[in-house]
Amino acid sequence: MITKQLVAASTKPLLLSILSYGENYGYQIIKEVERLSDGEIQWTDAMLYPVLHRMEKDDLICSKWVKRENGRKRKYYQITEEGLASLKKEQKQWKNVDQVMRILWNNNEDDLATLTLKTK
Repeated sequence: MITKQLVAASTKPLLLSILSYGENYGYQIIKEVERLSDGEIQWTDAMLYPVLHRMEKDDLICSKWVKRENGRKRKYYQITEEGLASLKKEQKQWKNVDQVMRILWNNNEDDLATLTLKTK
């Protein structure tokens, strides 16, 4: 399982990324994250909905209630223009971190030669 700290740090970019493909509702978002992570990331309602509400308050996403065939309502979330701009910033940051980790963890001689780390 992925640590709580990493899950917390990745929640916003994951949500924005999922919603950049189209509107979605909470339960389906939870299931999609679980599927994409091969079960390594498991969100709960109690974790997800406060984040969605905070992102809505920050105008990164918006929501609407849709009445289903059975008469029940379901809340759908959609990314906003501000959310798309935020996603681009998040992507750049995560790609930079990923690049550094790949250099350090792949032990590529050419990439490691540029490091200024000193060993004792």
